[in-house]
Amino acid sequence: MTIEQIYTGCLAQGAYYIESEGEVAIIDPLREVKPYLERAHRDNAKIKYIFETHFHADFVSGHITLSKETGASIIYGPNANPSFEAIIGEDGQEFKLGKLTFVVLHTPGHTMESTTYLLRDENGKDHAIFSGDTLFLGDVGRPDLAQKAADMTKEELAGVLYESLREKIMPLADDVIVYPAHGAGSACGKNMMKETVDTLGNQKKMNYALRANMTKEEFVDEVTEGLLPPPQYFPLNVKMNKEGYDDIDEVLDRGNIAMSPDAFEAAANETGAVVLDVRHQDDFAKAHVPRSIFIGLNGSFAPWVGALIADVKQPILLIAPKGKEEETITRLSRVGFDGTIGYLEGGLEAWKAAGKEADSVKSITAAAFEPYVAEKAPVFDVRKENEYNAEHVEGAHLTPLDYLNDHLAEFPTDKTFYVHCAGGYRSMIAASILKSRGIHNLVDVAGGFAHIKKTGIPVTDFVCPTTKTSS
Repeated sequence: MTIEQIYTGCLAQGAYYIESEGEVAIIDPLREVKPYLERAHRDNAKIKYIFETHFHADFVSGHITLSKETGASIIYGPNANPSFEAIIGEDGQEFKLGKLTFVVLHTPGHTMESTTYLLRDENGKDHAIFSGDTLFLGDVGRPDLAQKAADMTKEELAGVLYESLREKIMPLADDVIVYPAHGAGSACGKNMMKETVDTLGNQKKMNYALRANMTKEEFVDEVTEGLLPPPQYFPLNVKMNKEGYDDIDEVLDRGNIAMSPDAFEAAANETGAVVLDVRHQDDFAKAHVPRSIFIGLNGSFAPWVGALIADVKQPILLIAPKGKEEETITRLSRVGFDGTIGYLEGGLEAWKAAGKEADSVKSITAAAFEPYVAEKAPVFDVRKENEYNAEHVEGAHLTPLDYLNDHLAEFPTDKTFYVHCAGGYRSMIAASILKSRGIHNLVDVAGGFAHIKKTGIPVTDFVCPTTKTSS
């Protein structure tokens, strides 16, 4: 028996490769399926099953393409109604893989089709669960994403999730291994651990949602408390996962087109495309195409694209480090953004060599920032609310990046103001958005709050974030 977790940090997502006796199951694959095909080829094995734990909202799964490439059956749990051919498993139904057995455990609550797959070894012993978004490490799946589809409130869905956990998962043995679909950083939960594998016994001890004496009312209150609105692209990803999508190769063919500066500028003007700069934030600060948006590949790239661009059908033009163009298009497609129409050949150097205008972002060190704080200059913190509540620069305004457009009226137009985040990535995104809106009187604080804390700048007393506060 081989179990391999294929973890993608940018999405905080775990896909799984399980092999026995030359037969392979893939659980919740990413959209680019080549790694799974190559791995099966190396093992001289055949992909037999593709198990989907639910209709994912935060990424586009590779189930359809992988099935087409291999002939493997796509399997969902009860209540799923995809637009393509699939096996809709019954609760308790078994699927044989070599000497192993997968058992369908219908665990609704996150969504009504959410299903956990129990893996039994060749001796029939319960070995592991692939819990999707039903059970995370340290948390459970948020119950508000499927409200419209299920025609239920988030409280009603949370109640269903409570029953699923206690009837299907908690009775399992403590030594059963938990393999979740996501880890820390995913918007599908609130307080996930940074670890990506654990035992069920440990989760019963430390996961607040699995307390043995917890009432349903307590569970509903705690699971629904502090939920922030989900990213706007989530329903669009659900639709793609349920109804189908273009093959990744087609997306790459459309998007991986080199454009001269003149062609790039013309395409931007004619199509209304977002010019997306994915270089490092320091490079963007030094020079960038005017009104372009920065979201760097070196951070949580795909989730921020989804949160801030929102419309998966939006045409996109890329400015990427040389050799990173295809990677960028692939990572965009993971969250359903298939509208890349080309990239700037030669990057900013070619743009400037063609005599075209470039913009920049003024950025200063935390030490240089200190006297401006003393002079009571306006300071805007674009971190999340729980980060701000834990500790922030005294007098700083909270304008979370996720909701920056809701705060545009708060930024002064008649004086210089200063923007920071935790480490410099999000504040540069914010700066690019503000400049694209015509707000240029800003200064970025490089290194963010991590560097600010090393100076004499006054900050509020640290308050440990509650485990119930949304991340």
